[in-house]
Amino acid sequence: MNLTQLKTIFSANGCLKIYVKVLSPNDNSKNQVYFSGSFDILNILPITEITNEVAGDWNKERFKAKINFSWVGDDGNLYKAPKSQLILYPKYPEVRFSGFLIGCKNAPSKLMTQRTAKRLLFFSVSDKGEVLGYVAAPDSEIARELDNLTAFEIYGVFKVIELLIAKNNRQKLISELLRIHQLGWIKSKRLDRLGNILPCDAPNCGGYTLEAELGITPNGYSEPDFLGWEVKQFGVTNFAKINSKIITLMTPEPTHGFYKTDGAEAFIRKYGYPDVSGKPDRMNFGGIHKSGALHPKTNLTLELIGFDIESGKIRNTDGRIALLDQNQNETASWSFSSMLLHWNRKHDKACYVPSLSQPDDGRNYKYGNNVILGTGTDFQLFLKEMANGHIYYDPGIKLENMSTKPAIKKRSQFRIKSENLANLYKINEIVDLTA
Repeated sequence: MNLTQLKTIFSANGCLKIYVKVLSPNDNSKNQVYFSGSFDILNILPITEITNEVAGDWNKERFKAKINFSWVGDDGNLYKAPKSQLILYPKYPEVRFSGFLIGCKNAPSKLMTQRTAKRLLFFSVSDKGEVLGYVAAPDSEIARELDNLTAFEIYGVFKVIELLIAKNNRQKLISELLRIHQLGWIKSKRLDRLGNILPCDAPNCGGYTLEAELGITPNGYSEPDFLGWEVKQFGVTNFAKINSKIITLMTPEPTHGFYKTDGAEAFIRKYGYPDVSGKPDRMNFGGIHKSGALHPKTNLTLELIGFDIESGKIRNTDGRIALLDQNQNETASWSFSSMLLHWNRKHDKACYVPSLSQPDDGRNYKYGNNVILGTGTDFQLFLKEMANGHIYYDPGIKLENMSTKPAIKKRSQFRIKSENLANLYKINEIVDLTA
């Protein structure tokens, strides 16, 4: 196998980049392979599931994240390694690769069980969400070819080889947003799963209309929207003022607590309140819930269980974002593992687009020329912003026709002001599309 052949195999499987690590003696199947000193490696690796191991000893706390991994054989075929996983140690933090030989029919066991220095690990991510890997000996042809390459992008401990240099997704996104900005007012619309254009007349159609223009169809996958970018629209009254608006970051349903065990209806009946506008036979559950503050209507307090504010680190892998009543009962909560799975992969590259709405003569939208781009995130940054009150829980949950045919609307929203977005990303910039 030479480098050209390996690039061809990765490209044929829909890969765009190859990540290369020079392995140390400790990088082997016994000691695991060191990947990262932060959780940001999850930004590029599609994880299928995260579980937590509660050890009772902080030094042994860890998450386990499954990935769909296959080795590339010297024959060019792919061989699944079904037990492959990432081990996330929040203490350091640190991420290691494990289980990559177990159950694989043609695993590179000889190279990955030894302690030889300067072996090369290549991996890439296919367009189907599969991680492909190949390992080469330090005296191999590929190793000699790699030594002759000089221009690398660096991602943590990895060198990055671009497979399709012309595929500049950032510029394509900016070009598309410029086109949409230049269209002016756009009739409100949305796409169905088949890509058909449908009318849209709800107050939240600004996002659907932008997605329709970008050709983004609804899907159930926690993946970025457009060419690797998560695209979010937010309403403004003036395109010159985009730093003080509320943005919904994500809308996950609770994973634990009374809400999960007894259901949303029982939750609203117990912790909700009568509709403030006097609508009969209706209860609501809403309002801004910030960390450590008692909400006057729900009498619940939002707490971050298992997160150390001073260090900015997760201290308990069984940690969660929890709504507690005055008796410390957990009414609803979101496990760190579930939130971590969603956040890093979907929000590593995010674009926030301001919009104006025109409800007269049917709903219409216009999109601004100044957009906010954020790249490089970490879920612990999310928790830190929640701890200081910049990110808050702001649900829009209601129960109508309570005494006859109860109907529930569920929307659990985590929100932030646009001026605080910079705290969530390593790089945050405002881009003028017309410049």
